Amino acid sequence: MATKSYRNATDDRFYQPADAFFQANASLALTYDDVTLATNYSEILPRDTVLQSVLAPGLTLNIPIVSSDMDTVTESAMAIAMALNGGLGLIHYNMSDRQQLSEVSRVKHHIHGLIQDPVTVSPDQHIGEVLAMVEERRFQFRTFPVIDAERKLLGLLPGHVVKPRYAKHTVAEILTPRPQVQTIQKRELGRDPIARADKFFSEHPGINKLLVVDDQDRLYGLFTISDVERIIQEKKALFKPARDDKWRLLCGAAVSATRNAFGEIDRERLINHVGGLVERGLDVVAVSTAHGFSKGVGEAVRMIRKAFPKLPIIAGNVTTAAGVEFLADCGANIIKVGQGPGSICTTRLVAGVGVPQLTALYVCSRVAKKKRVTLLADGGITKSGDIVKALTLAQGVVCGGILAGCDEAPGEVIEISGKLYKQYRGMGSLAAMKAGSAARYGHSSQDTTRKVAAEGIEALKEAAGPLNRVLTQLIGGIQSGMGYLGAANLDELRQKARYIRVSPAGMREAGPHDVVEVKTST
Repeated sequence: MATKSYRNATDDRFYQPADAFFQANASLALTYDDVTLATNYSEILPRDTVLQSVLAPGLTLNIPIVSSDMDTVTESAMAIAMALNGGLGLIHYNMSDRQQLSEVSRVKHHIHGLIQDPVTVSPDQHIGEVLAMVEERRFQFRTFPVIDAERKLLGLLPGHVVKPRYAKHTVAEILTPRPQVQTIQKRELGRDPIARADKFFSEHPGINKLLVVDDQDRLYGLFTISDVERIIQEKKALFKPARDDKWRLLCGAAVSATRNAFGEIDRERLINHVGGLVERGLDVVAVSTAHGFSKGVGEAVRMIRKAFPKLPIIAGNVTTAAGVEFLADCGANIIKVGQGPGSICTTRLVAGVGVPQLTALYVCSRVAKKKRVTLLADGGITKSGDIVKALTLAQGVVCGGILAGCDEAPGEVIEISGKLYKQYRGMGSLAAMKAGSAARYGHSSQDTTRKVAAEGIEALKEAAGPLNRVLTQLIGGIQSGMGYLGAANLDELRQKARYIRVSPAGMREAGPHDVVEVKTST
């Protein structure tokens, strides 16, 4: 049955759809806090909303959130966690090509719950050495697979013999021999390894670890019963992991339009590197720079598109309709919108350029629809309400600062006055540019003959705990917003959105006020 529609002429005078609203405010650039959305009649419960977003053919996310390709936000741990929660991680390029290939491999080969690089011991080690390792590395477990130099499984060292009284014994003397160790072949895991491991533990009471071996009996990984039980509980979650057609987690990576000694894009290096990423299963490549509407970015996108006709390409960043049209014509499928809105970005202050996000998104969305490309709102997201507003004009959002405090982010942990913080820096900061991101801002990291103007800062973010806790808050807010607008999915959210400007007093009114806050919403 079709949802009822209640319209009122008075509402229509004040609350306007995108075209009418933004054209009426064409002389003023607006961002998220400048605007609020009007509610609609709704028969939609937040828990019933669908957040699936198709970014490109063959690239579908179950939540419309992408972690930023920043060196203090996304490496393999963040990309794995994002994909497990239904989103996508873009692995940054402030590392060697070889390391980036390794990071992508970790994501694509990840089996949820399978420890693919377990701590092992060798048969000639003494139990005293194992005890020292446990103490030094503060392990909470004492059971270890025993392997030889070629990783062939020799047996299992059970925890009940890893005691000081046996310190002088070698592992070989007291291990549980290979014939008595229960294992499973890697090929037997199938499409649902967790279900297979759970079945094994149910059929073998008292066994808490399941070793996985390959056809040559080399150790491939292990499952623990505690991990399997936790994951089975997680499977009841509403949002499923984002996977490719081979049941691997989705993964993206950013690349730089590196130039050779003649100032030309190093085509051979670029194509070889992207080819290596594709061989490892990469699902989408991002050509990320501060100024995407440029000759260099266009050339890089064309090169990648010619070499890999079916590979989804993200390109950016832009804030104009002409920029979107340019990148779409070069072969990009997904355009990142945002210049200077990030919490650690100073491009607008340093260079005097950039457009506040909502206006930029509206302008870009008009031509994106005609060019049949999708948009990612990149930067300026500080709360779930910002994401709801962004999704009225874009197909997804790129988050950096809001995720930088998560356990999975690679930033260094620092303790200050009893509080934990994580390092977070803009890719335009001097430290990040020296580490390799200078090309993103049109500079060379080897250029020491002149000053380079930093367009970002180094900062700290308060530690936020595991990613899934942060995403739960964000997703809950998105679903609430969709329920208020009567939108069952993201397409309906874009169709039903109506906007109105907010005064500074209205902004203050939107947050907690006139109270002493004793507990935050998170």
